[in-house]
Amino acid sequence: MTTKPKLRVGSHLLPGLAAVALFVVIAVAVLRASFGDPQGFPSDGSITASIGYAMFNLDMGAVPGEGFLVSLIVIAVALDAALDGSLLLAKREQDGSAVALLADGGRRVRDRLTDGDGADVADADDDVEGGDR
Repeated sequence: MTTKPKLRVGSHLLPGLAAVALFVVIAVAVLRASFGDPQGFPSDGSITASIGYAMFNLDMGAVPGEGFLVSLIVIAVALDAALDGSLLLAKREQDGSAVALLADGGRRVRDRLTDGDGADVADADDDVEGGDR
């Protein structure tokens, strides 16, 4: 015979109730908000060109826009810093000096895969048909 699960009530339900209450508040705010009529873009203007002009603060586009040059530069600097940081974290160090991952050109890996004489182990089977390597 099985028993029915019991509902545990207590303080562990508080975060869930807070999330539901927040959802209700946001739903009421969105449903009561009045939005203006949609404007649209002029039919004769190129929106893509206007976005490009707006990025560099040029007033040459058919659609007026805000300048985004500062935000473009800030994003470029942030991405450059992230790339530099990833390279710094990926760099290996040995005895206090930087060591490239395959500084020997992959010779150690090749020697492990071969018998050490430089000839590939699979080259001994010349009579085996196969594709190019």
